[in-house]
Amino acid sequence: MSLLAKTMSSKYNELAIEAERAFTEFRLAVVQLHVTKVKADNLSRARGLIKEAAAQGAKVVVLPECFNSPYGTGFFPEYAEKIPGESSQVLSEAAKESQVYLVGGSIPEEDDGGKLYNTCPVFGPDGSLVLKHRKIHLFDIDVPGKIRFQESETLSPGSNLSVFDTPYCRVGVGICYDMRFAELAQLYSKKGCQLLVYPGAFNMTTGPAHWELLQRGRAVDNQVYVATASPARDETASYVAWGHSTVVSPWGEVICKAGTEETVVYADIDLQYLADVRQQIPITAQRRSDLYTVNAVQEG
Repeated sequence: MSLLAKTMSSKYNELAIEAERAFTEFRLAVVQLHVTKVKADNLSRARGLIKEAAAQGAKVVVLPECFNSPYGTGFFPEYAEKIPGESSQVLSEAAKESQVYLVGGSIPEEDDGGKLYNTCPVFGPDGSLVLKHRKIHLFDIDVPGKIRFQESETLSPGSNLSVFDTPYCRVGVGICYDMRFAELAQLYSKKGCQLLVYPGAFNMTTGPAHWELLQRGRAVDNQVYVATASPARDETASYVAWGHSTVVSPWGEVICKAGTEETVVYADIDLQYLADVRQQIPITAQRRSDLYTVNAVQEG
């Protein structure tokens, strides 16, 4: 083989490897946004950070729960809007201009029947609405002396599973409290998801106790990547978010974790690594479906 032919062959192999890697590896960005009472400011800063993430090579970007308004039952009716609406329009434009898949955290959504939902809209690189996930499990808790919160005072629960496809992998969507329900993650895994995203706003009681623990549990149980996006911590807010947006690997390792400030953290998702983990510890094939199974009553 001539030197020219060898050079061309080597170049072809390099290009082939790069092309394959482009579909087995991609960069995920998690935006930890400082949320204020001024919706326009929240939308503007979110848009800027999405653009920043895309400039760093991100192909999928995740925003926090309730990124366009303060988190609280008193705020939900005041900030609620329809989809399409002001916030979803900004997200659509941001996804298109940055050419990313955008998991739009969540916003208080009002539907035509007057009900309110905690809703995560997802947009494609062309700006189209891929899906909207309405929080399935409402955050109704009472820890005496520490925190009481009842989303059901103003919100209604969603009733659908939410999965979308990218050229890189299949993604399952939950919102905050949804992460506590292992069955939902199992269903997403059965549907072929390799990445689970949970925009969430754990607080100063549940955050230090369970935030990372739950993420690592969902990742290890289902051998998937798990990403969470929290608002930045604001000690002056009526509801103080824990922060510490995180990405966890299928091995249960924390790949990246934010502090408490507004920031963007990045994780390079490696689907070949995920496949290797599943091959080394083949729990999917080893499940005793003759004894137990988890099935969706209602598909979505």
